[in-house]
Amino acid sequence: MFSFLQLKQSHQAPVLTVDLHSHLIPSIDDGSQSMEESLALLQGLEALGYKKIITTPHIMMDTYKNTPKIIRSGLDQIREEAKKADIKLEIDAAAEYYLDDGFIDLLQSGDLMTVNDKYLLFETSYTSKPLQLEEMIFAIGTAGYTPIMAHPERYRYVKDPEKEYGRWKELGVLFQSNLNSFGGHYGRSAKKLVTFLNENGMIDFLGSDTHGKRHLESLKHVFDSEIFSSIFSKNKILNNSL
Repeated sequence: MFSFLQLKQSHQAPVLTVDLHSHLIPSIDDGSQSMEESLALLQGLEALGYKKIITTPHIMMDTYKNTPKIIRSGLDQIREEAKKADIKLEIDAAAEYYLDDGFIDLLQSGDLMTVNDKYLLFETSYTSKPLQLEEMIFAIGTAGYTPIMAHPERYRYVKDPEKEYGRWKELGVLFQSNLNSFGGHYGRSAKKLVTFLNENGMIDFLGSDTHGKRHLESLKHVFDSEIFSSIFSKNKILNNSL
C-alpha cells in the first residue's frame, strides 16, 4: 500500500479540515478502482490533515449511471472498511452531477445526493457550454438547493472570465476550485483561470478532486506553496463549515 506518512499540511498555513469533491467509492466511476486503493487514499487525506471527506461520485446519463442507492451502498462499505483500518476520518457522500439531458429529470425526482441537504455540486462539459446552463442553474435554485459549480477553472469554453464568472455569481452559483489547479496539474489554462478566481475572491470551496495517489502527491506541493495561504486571505472558504 502506498505510504502517505510524509504528507501533511504546513502548520504555518491555514488548516483545511473538510474536503469537498473526490472519487473514493471504488469501482463506480473514474476514481478509485478497488477498496484497497480507496483505503490508501483515505489514509493519505488523513495524513494531509483532513478530518472529514465528502466524496462525490459522478452521475452522468451516458457514462456513470450512478444512483443514490448505489452511492449510499458504496458509502456504507467504505465506512465499514475504513473503521477496520483504524481510519478516523468522517466519511460522507454527495454526488457530482453532470448537466446533461437527464439532469432535469433527476432534479425533479427529488432523490438527490446533495451536500448537507443544501448544496448541489454540478459540472459541465470541459469544452462546450451547455445551451441551457442558466436555465438549469435556475432550476437547481427553484428546487431549493444552492448550486456549486465544480472546478470552474477547468472549463475551456470560458473566454471572458470576468463576464462569465461574474454572470454565474449573479445567478447565485458558488465556486469549488480544485487545489491542484494552482499547481498546474490540469494545465496552463486551468492555472490561469484559477488564479483569476483567486485574485478576485470568487472561490467558495476547495476540493482535492482525488481520483488516485497522483492527486495527493500534487496536493502536498500546493499545501507547501505560498499560494495556499493567499487563497484564504483573498476568499471566504466555506469547507470547514460543512
